[in-house]
Amino acid sequence: MELIRTVVVLDAADLHAESAFWAGMLGGHVFEDEAFHSVIDAAGEWRIGVQLAPNHVPPDWPNGEPQQVHMDLHVEDPKPAHEQAVRLGGRLLQAGDLESDEGHQVYADPAGHPFCIGWGQPSREALAKFVRERLG
Repeated sequence: MELIRTVVVLDAADLHAESAFWAGMLGGHVFEDEAFHSVIDAAGEWRIGVQLAPNHVPPDWPNGEPQQVHMDLHVEDPKPAHEQAVRLGGRLLQAGDLESDEGHQVYADPAGHPFCIGWGQPSREALAKFVRERLG
């Protein structure tokens, strides 16, 4: 099998709110039809799909309806990422210490899907080195 891409597809009753949120978070643009929206980034990569689910029940993680999927967004500076998430309609579910060198916060997007903003993670270079060392 030759994998062309992976796309996370989220269900949502409000396609416009959900796709606009993720386009804003990922620096992309929404391409839409009646039942499906695609979020494509500036480099032409398909990042997120949003599928119409009129009866969607938002997760209420961690104490109610279980999460169905979540994404981790790794950032250099959590403060502007937090501000952007909230400005776009995200809700903070679990706070971390934005002043710490490493951490994460848990949010819900407009359809209630949880996602994390994390910081202090290994850089791209450090991660590439780790993979090279493990795979030879």
